Amino acid sequence: MQFYQDQVQEVLAQVNQVILGKEKEIEEMMLALLANGHILLEDVPGVGKTTLALAFSKTMELDYKRVQFTPDVMPSDLTGFSIYRREEEKFVYQPGSIFCNLLLADEINRTSPKTQSALLEVMEERKVTVDGVTREVNSPFLVIATQNPFGSAGTQYLPEAQVDRFMVSMTLGYPDFESELSMAMSIGETERLDLVRPVLGRKELQEMQREIHNVYIKEELYRYMLQLVTATRNNPYIEKGASPRATIALVKMSRAAAWLKGRNYVIPEDVYSQFPYVIAHRIVPGMAAKMEKLSKVQLTEMISKEIAKPPMGEAD
Repeated sequence: MQFYQDQVQEVLAQVNQVILGKEKEIEEMMLALLANGHILLEDVPGVGKTTLALAFSKTMELDYKRVQFTPDVMPSDLTGFSIYRREEEKFVYQPGSIFCNLLLADEINRTSPKTQSALLEVMEERKVTVDGVTREVNSPFLVIATQNPFGSAGTQYLPEAQVDRFMVSMTLGYPDFESELSMAMSIGETERLDLVRPVLGRKELQEMQREIHNVYIKEELYRYMLQLVTATRNNPYIEKGASPRATIALVKMSRAAAWLKGRNYVIPEDVYSQFPYVIAHRIVPGMAAKMEKLSKVQLTEMISKEIAKPPMGEAD
C-alpha cells in the first residue's frame, strides 16, 4: 500500500511541475482517477486543461486521445463504424476515439446532444455496440470533459441527468500572480510537458483502484453520507437535489481520499472534503438561490455545515 501511495505522490509532483499553483485541484483529479471516475472541468480557455490531461497520461503511461467537440462531430467518430472492404468482401470495424485509456473531451458543450449522449453512454457502460456487436472499451477508461461557461453561442449544455455521469466537477481558474510569473519566467526552448516522466503503468493504476475498494467505512459514516445527499433534496434553495448515483460517487471518493492519506478506513473529514466536488454539478439551484446569488459551491458548503459530522475517532 505504501509503495503505491509513494508512486501517486510522485505522479502529483510530476504534474504539479507542469501546472503551477493548482495542487488541490490536481490532487482532486488524481482521486477521481483512482476512484475510476470521470471528471468535468467547467473553465475558461487557456488555463491548462489539455496540458493537465496530457501530463496525467504521460506519468501513468495511459493511451491518450483528445477530441475537439464541434457541431459536426458525429457519434460514430467516437464509437467507431464499419466500412466495406472490397478486397475482403466484408465490412470491417474501424474503432473510434473512445478506444483509449484517457479521453479529453474538449468543449463537450459545442457538439450535438446525440454525440454527447453517445459519449456519456460509453462512460457509464464502458462498452460500445456498433452493428449489433458489443465491444468493451480499454481498461481503465477515464474521461476528462471540459465546458466553457462563457460564450453560449452555438453550444448545447449537458442536461442535468447527463452531467450526473461525472463523478466530480471542478474549476481550475486562473493561476495566482506568483505561479503565473514563474510560468512566464520559465518559458524557453524546453516545454514543461517534456520534463514529465512515466511513474507508473496502467496495471499499477488498476491495482490501486482495486485496493481502494477495500478501504473500510463504518455504518455511521454511510449514514452521514446519505444525510448529506438527502439534504440536497430537501433544501429550500435547491430545485433539484442529487441522485443516488451521487451517494455512490461520494463513497468511492471518500475511500480514495482516505487511501491517499495512508489509511485503510474513512473518517468524517474525508467525506466532508469530497462532498462539494461530488455534489455541486448534480444540483439545480432554485429561484431563491438565484435571487440571493448563491452559487452551487456555496449551497454545498451550507449543507456541509448544517449536517453534523458523526463523533468518532480516527481509529474507530
